[in-house]
Amino acid sequence: MPNERTRAELNAVIEQVGQQFRTIARIQRDRADLTASATVRKRVTVTVNADGAVIETRFASNIDDLEYGEIAKAVTEAAQQAAAEVGRKGQALMEPLNDQRARMPKLTDLIEGMPDFAADPPAPVRAHAAPPNGREGGDAAMEFDDVEVVRPEGARDRGVTDSGW
Repeated sequence: MPNERTRAELNAVIEQVGQQFRTIARIQRDRADLTASATVRKRVTVTVNADGAVIETRFASNIDDLEYGEIAKAVTEAAQQAAAEVGRKGQALMEPLNDQRARMPKLTDLIEGMPDFAADPPAPVRAHAAPPNGREGGDAAMEFDDVEVVRPEGARDRGVTDSGW
């Protein structure tokens, strides 16, 4: 009897895994079609794909009312807003899979003594949204005032061709 019950539980888990694979395939197909657009200052519209890559940029006929710096800033803002929106859409696509995963038994439930690796996952690190010269530290070269010279200036670098080898 215990063997029959174990076999039935294993078959149920295998079916759930198969369902998850089908869900993942559907999500991948749907995600490939995701886009999002954002309009800034009623003159700049940027559309991005599911990866957040810009696939279209449109300017209104009165774009020449803006200066180049304003246009550049509007394009950046619109791209960031569109990328955030496509990210939200992508998360919404993942909900059915997350629900299925929540119903699945954990590996720690199936194998005695198995550590729970998913219990404390590291927090994701967000990419910078500021331009490189606007980040903390910027593009300034690193300078050190407490440097110790290892090899005296003018010393001969004998390297691997030294006959003393």
